[in-house]
Amino acid sequence: MRIRLLLGILSFTIVACGGGTSSTADSSVSDGGRTDSARPRTDAGGRDAGSVDASNPLTDPEAGPPAGNPAAPCAIPPEAGPEDVSSPDHVIGDGTPASCSGDAVVAAVALGGVITFDCGPDPITITLDRPAKIFNDTGPRIVIDGGGLVTLSGGGTTRILYMNTCDSDQVWTTSHCDNQDSPQLTVQNLTFLDADSRSETEYDGGGAVWVRGGRFKVVNSRFFNNVCADTGPDVGGAGIRVFSQFDGLPVYVTNTTFGGAEGYGNTCSNGGGISSIGTSWTILNSNFAYNHAIGNGGNPMTAGTPGGGSGGAIYNDGNTMTLSICGTLIQHNDVVQHGSAIFFVSNDHTGDIRIDKSTITGNTGGSWYPTYPQISNHDDTPIVVTDSTIE
Repeated sequence: MRIRLLLGILSFTIVACGGGTSSTADSSVSDGGRTDSARPRTDAGGRDAGSVDASNPLTDPEAGPPAGNPAAPCAIPPEAGPEDVSSPDHVIGDGTPASCSGDAVVAAVALGGVITFDCGPDPITITLDRPAKIFNDTGPRIVIDGGGLVTLSGGGTTRILYMNTCDSDQVWTTSHCDNQDSPQLTVQNLTFLDADSRSETEYDGGGAVWVRGGRFKVVNSRFFNNVCADTGPDVGGAGIRVFSQFDGLPVYVTNTTFGGAEGYGNTCSNGGGISSIGTSWTILNSNFAYNHAIGNGGNPMTAGTPGGGSGGAIYNDGNTMTLSICGTLIQHNDVVQHGSAIFFVSNDHTGDIRIDKSTITGNTGGSWYPTYPQISNHDDTPIVVTDSTIE
């Protein structure tokens, strides 16, 4: 089936962070005595994370594709756009690359508020040896802005960013942690690469970013070569994994690239780009390409298999959720089981998929495509497609 795409052009302004310094956070910023639990510092191949050279990342971000869909045909509502960071609460760095360490990132994120970087005029990759963790009492508004110059790397050993309103170690702030309106976390003008959450056991999936509760938004960002669990029926999200957003409001993904070119794709059991349970998404002017869902056996898993292998770009499961896609490219992703582009299974048969001004093409593998090629869903799931190509 072929539905022609009619493209318009909409310019999109990248918001850069301020170049000034601040005394509230720098390379020696304190985390106020907060601690986080360290995971093993070796990757699946046994390499010591301490041997990763921040100046020589596993993946070269400068060679990677830009953020988002260059055609950018869809208007961006204010709530989906970049946040104002003109008056940051904390600035990582003092103007030199050496002042922008992984420890400084972890400490600044623990303090919350609006966070920017001052690492000098050139692009920089900062390698973390443990996840930077949001504390739930440091909002309500938390923004991490890389100014288009900063790459955060997991060095092939660790997840990069974690937020969980239901994790007591990150401070409980309400009696209803699964449905609270904050923290309201935005990451923007950043690249996330070489993250690996396969050593995580309790909160698995989410190779680069793992989020539960509050609100979450991604703007003008890139996700390259991040990985999470190789198998499992429901684990996923090599780039991002999200649960239970406040009042069922959507996660916004704007002008963001997951993979985007051969050699830069993200890999997990399910959801090569993103994965969620019971969460709605609005995806605007973005690019999902060359991502991989490598599990085997589906969900529920076939007897004798470890499960997984669905949602080459996008994996949505759970109840009461919607998926809205506009101005987005989904191409050259692959799966073993279902949904080479999109896997959308609403257990209570609610919600819908809306695809506008987008292209879904060249995604391979899998089966169970009842309505459109490359999209797996219950055959009673409403799918509205306008001005788009699906082939």
